[in-house]
Amino acid sequence: MESGRTQIITKVELQSASKGFSPEGRLVGIGGRKDETASIHVEYGLSERLTLQARGGLTRGRDPFVDYEGRGPVEVGLRYAFVQRPQTIAAFYLGAGEAGAGRNAGYAVPGEGGLDLEARLLLGRSKATRFGSFFSDVQIAYLRRAGLANETRVDATLGFRPTRNWLLLAQTYAGEAQSSPVKSRWLKAEVSVVRHFGPWSLQAGWRETLDGRETAADRGAVVGIWRHF
Repeated sequence: MESGRTQIITKVELQSASKGFSPEGRLVGIGGRKDETASIHVEYGLSERLTLQARGGLTRGRDPFVDYEGRGPVEVGLRYAFVQRPQTIAAFYLGAGEAGAGRNAGYAVPGEGGLDLEARLLLGRSKATRFGSFFSDVQIAYLRRAGLANETRVDATLGFRPTRNWLLLAQTYAGEAQSSPVKSRWLKAEVSVVRHFGPWSLQAGWRETLDGRETAADRGAVVGIWRHF
């Protein structure tokens, strides 16, 4: 991000599940659960290569055993772009987070967790064509978690901008927790459309769990408002 520039993304995520993936990876009934989150993500360019990131929010939900409501996870960290070229970027992120009142991992009960330390590597590419511009990135992260199993995550994004004011996004979120006796795994996909209105943008999309083990098969809408200045 350019030095002195700020991006704020506010999101509402409405996820629900009536089934989950068993330790063997089969879909089974789980009695139904809902998880609703309103979050704000802020990025600020400290320099041409160094970006400050922070996130917080509110969460609520319920399942057959418990209802919860309160503060969501709080995160803060720094991203450094060690490669920054017109069509290529490579960056490293270090951050810390504190668990919230909700479900801090898909396999965990609400409120479980503590301090998280995260290291993340990002590799991105972009290309302009006569049909529009494309970009993609892959992020690999390791989370050392207090009160929860450590996790490895791999996230990927493919974006297509057919015109100046429209952006199409396809994203996947995959991970594995070193939980015992069964390692929880998940693979989620999200598709969304973003419409730009000058410095403002509106995002609408859908997220769904495609595969997993010892995790809920949740799905639901994602709505966001972006602001750049």
